[in-house]
Amino acid sequence: MYSLEVETEFAAAHCLRHYRGRCENLHGHNWRVRLAVDGGRLDGVGLLVDFGLLRQWLREETEALDHRFLNELPPFLEDNPTSENLARHLALRVAARLPGGVRVRCVRVWESGQASAAYYPDGR
Repeated sequence: MYSLEVETEFAAAHCLRHYRGRCENLHGHNWRVRLAVDGGRLDGVGLLVDFGLLRQWLREETEALDHRFLNELPPFLEDNPTSENLARHLALRVAARLPGGVRVRCVRVWESGQASAAYYPDGR
């Protein structure tokens, strides 16, 4: 089994609906995102997936969120834009782009240097 990881960052604001505390107020984060993919077969060049493509796909998905109010975007109109839901959203979006035999192992989202959430599509 082979595993690759790429990271990117973006900035966005959100507030948590039905939450009691500071996070119910509008606030922003400089989010950091790590995507990890796995697969068992390399292509003819010896790659699982080109790092450049993984970075591009992750960046394209995060650019749609960058400098936005997450609560107003379709993925988060009903689901709170928590770190957990953000990780799941990005995992599902990138998974749809991956070639056969390659799967998302994990997406980890940091809302600060000390706090992160991870989503594992296959459980763990």
